[in-house]
Amino acid sequence: MTSTSTGPRAGRREWTAFVVLMLPLLLVSMDVSVLYFAVPAISRELHPSSTQQLWIFDIYAFALAGLLITMGALGDRFGRRKLLLFGAAAFGAASVAAAYAQSAEMLIAARAVLGIGGATLMPSTMALIRNLFLDEKQRAKAIAIWSSAMAGGVALGSVLSGVMIEHFWWGSVFLINVPAMVLLLALVPLLVPEFKDPAPGAFDLPSVPLSMAAVLPVIYGLKRIAADNGVGLVPVLSIVAGLAIGAVFVRRQRARRDAMISPELFHHRGFGPSIALNALATFAMMGSAYFTTQYLQSVLGKGALEAALWSLAPSVCVGIAGPAAAAVVQRGANRAYVIGAGFATAAIGYGILALAGTDALWTVLIGAAVLASGIVAVMSLVTDLAIGTVPPKRAGSAAALLETGQEFGGAMGMAVLGSVGTAVYRSDVKDSLGAGLPAGALEQVRETLGAAAAVAGSLKGRAGEQLLDAAREAFTHGMRIACGAGAVVLVAGAILALVTLRRVGAENAGSTVEDAPSPGADEAVPGR
Repeated sequence: MTSTSTGPRAGRREWTAFVVLMLPLLLVSMDVSVLYFAVPAISRELHPSSTQQLWIFDIYAFALAGLLITMGALGDRFGRRKLLLFGAAAFGAASVAAAYAQSAEMLIAARAVLGIGGATLMPSTMALIRNLFLDEKQRAKAIAIWSSAMAGGVALGSVLSGVMIEHFWWGSVFLINVPAMVLLLALVPLLVPEFKDPAPGAFDLPSVPLSMAAVLPVIYGLKRIAADNGVGLVPVLSIVAGLAIGAVFVRRQRARRDAMISPELFHHRGFGPSIALNALATFAMMGSAYFTTQYLQSVLGKGALEAALWSLAPSVCVGIAGPAAAAVVQRGANRAYVIGAGFATAAIGYGILALAGTDALWTVLIGAAVLASGIVAVMSLVTDLAIGTVPPKRAGSAAALLETGQEFGGAMGMAVLGSVGTAVYRSDVKDSLGAGLPAGALEQVRETLGAAAAVAGSLKGRAGEQLLDAAREAFTHGMRIACGAGAVVLVAGAILALVTLRRVGAENAGSTVEDAPSPGADEAVPGR
């Protein structure tokens, strides 16, 4: 029988180290959206083909998702601080290369290295938080702040991108990273101790390509479904191939003593559900972002920078939600019920979004704020549960699994809810505009709302206005239906949380006595 135990409380040094560790988190999350406003300038300067432009966007996410598991395992074996410093150096150097890229190929290569650097930074950061904060209440607070910052970083990236492009050249959006990485390289050796598994065993090298071959085809297939606004043969085959390879990867991990992902991680009954619930939360977050960003620009007609600034408004609530949820649990509330309440809150947010018409800025902003608050509350609690229940020596692998699940969830949210909204949009457009458009124009209008706006601009007089009004109404109808579907998914998430975590919800999420580091172990008395 194990009794729960908390370690010593962190002091000023640990909290200062935590602030430093927030730098890579913010930059990696910002890099997801930092290119939003830079694309026109990049197109003018580098003249990428449509395929190259797609890869400029997607290669970062592919490299990040494909290497998370590998980098988490490497950090556990060779040292999380070492890996963090390596990632910071790679991220900084790749940022300079991207800023001064002379061709589309060079920019794609630099973005790939940025993704590799991001894959080292993300699990190392979360794992180091697990090691720095041995007191469970402090760790929960730190992870809540971490989750809120990660959610806000994506919105901040797009705004910062717009501001930089307005005043400087397109490469400046990448140079933002460099001072932060230099600061990280200077301060981490002084403030952050080294942590690693004191007896890691051999590294399972064949599992590296297996893990990548399992993750990348699934991510690619989901992104293709989202980009193509529908299910096609190639993306489905890609997803099936990835899942098949994933089954081989899982079988290998279960059979080896030196597995990259140790089955020991799943011995605690809260760990597996936490990964699933975290992915479901990201599904909802990214699914809503797919619609709200387009709504602000294409339905309300706001400029890109103005839309990005409005999208920051919900972040005020997001910054409060994670710490508030952690405080409720620390006061004795059952974790499962609080997570269920977070999902229910997010479902209400989707319900508010489902009420939006074609001129409902505040309805959309309030719905997005309620949704994001519920989701961040869920993510902070399940992250703390997953990280807090695994042995400290496995924290890197646990963090990598959580973040890989987030990549899957985000891609799935955009693919599934985006496809639902697109199907409704196309059906409505066909019914309302099918007989009144020039030959060939209907197919163009049915592609996207942006394409409909382009066709409307080419028509004279009232016809263009009517077309745009009908297209905006069709998009908003599709958004409402997709948000209704998202609310149903989140209600199911609340039920799943209650069923899977009810018995562990009241348990201490901190280390058990067996898992607590003992004096003399590398991770308890870290080398500097």
